[in-house]
Amino acid sequence: MGVMPMFPLGSALLPGAFLPLHVFEPRYRQMIKDILADDVNPPEFGVTMIERGFEVGGGDERTEVGTVARILDIEVTDDGRYGVASVGARRIRVNRWLPDDPYPLADVDDWPDDGAVPDDVGERISTLHDRVKELNESVRALGELTPPADSEISDEPELAVYHLGALAPLGPADRYRMLACPGLAERLDVLAAALDDAAAVLEFRSS
Repeated sequence: MGVMPMFPLGSALLPGAFLPLHVFEPRYRQMIKDILADDVNPPEFGVTMIERGFEVGGGDERTEVGTVARILDIEVTDDGRYGVASVGARRIRVNRWLPDDPYPLADVDDWPDDGAVPDDVGERISTLHDRVKELNESVRALGELTPPADSEISDEPELAVYHLGALAPLGPADRYRMLACPGLAERLDVLAAALDDAAAVLEFRSS
C-alpha cells in the first residue's frame, strides 16, 4: 500500500467507529496540513494503539495492527489547532515504522479479513447486539454515559461486529484483540468473551 502518516493513540480505533481528535501538538498539526495539501491521496491517516508510553511527546511503543481513519470534517481554531472528525475505514498492518520526521510515518498494507463468514453469523450478531444493549443499560444504571440506546449497526456482518465492539463497554485491550483477529469467526468469539468479562465487572460494581 505504501507510506502513511500515523497518529498513535491510547486506544484502538475499530473500522466504522467515529474518532474525534483535538490536534494541538505541532507535529500533528503539520501532519494535518500535509494531508489537506495532498491533491492525490484521500484525506486519511493511520491509527495504531500505544502499548507503552504516552500520546504526547513521542517515545512510545506502538502496535503493528491499526486502522485507517478517513477525515470527514475539520475545524481550525484561531491559534492554529485542529478539530478533526474522522471515522475508521479499514484495517491495516504496519510493515515497518519510519523515523518520526516530523510526525510518525509507517509503511503499511491493507489487511482484509481471512476465512469464511460463519453460517450462523446473523444469529450470533443479533445475540451479541442484545447483550451490548443490556450491558450499556447496566452502565447507565451506575450513572455513567454510554452510546445512545437506539444506536444502529451495519447490515454487513464484518462492519456490524466492529460496531458492536465500539458500542460495548470494553477497554482498549479488548478492542485491540478484536481488531487483531484474523477473521470474522475469531472476532465473534473474542467479542463474546469480552462481553462476559464486562458483565462480570458490572455485576461486581453493582453489588
